[in-house]
Amino acid sequence: MLSAWLDVHRATAHRTCAGLGARHAAATPLPGSPLMSIGGIVSHLRWVEHAWFEMLLLGLPRQGHATADDPDAEWRRGTEIPLPRLLDEYEAQCERSRNITARLDLDTPALRARGGEDPTTLRWVLVHMIEETARHNGHLDLLRELADGTTAR
Repeated sequence: MLSAWLDVHRATAHRTCAGLGARHAAATPLPGSPLMSIGGIVSHLRWVEHAWFEMLLLGLPRQGHATADDPDAEWRRGTEIPLPRLLDEYEAQCERSRNITARLDLDTPALRARGGEDPTTLRWVLVHMIEETARHNGHLDLLRELADGTTAR
């Protein structure tokens, strides 16, 4: 059930972005959030999938673009990389996450602990990713409506 709900939210992100032009995908219309673009959100969603499933659960090394000097690089990519490529990268990352999830029990502890906390479990990661993806889908909805007037698909 957790995996199915996460997949619903992943698919919603794709649906919300469907047919959006490059100019609108890279637009950052919120003065208080100058890095928040539709492309930036898709890039961020891709890299949080990597962080939670590959880095935290499996203990694999970081592969993202964020650095100590540029912690917002994954957001900035959203204005530099075409949206179709970002969506393809996101889907490929989600497929890796699905494969990881299929191999593990819900109570499997993560190989990395979060900042001195007890190890997180796959169950916790799935619940967190449902919340994270759903929250960013709300952002995508708002940005899409600002971009071209399109509302809930």
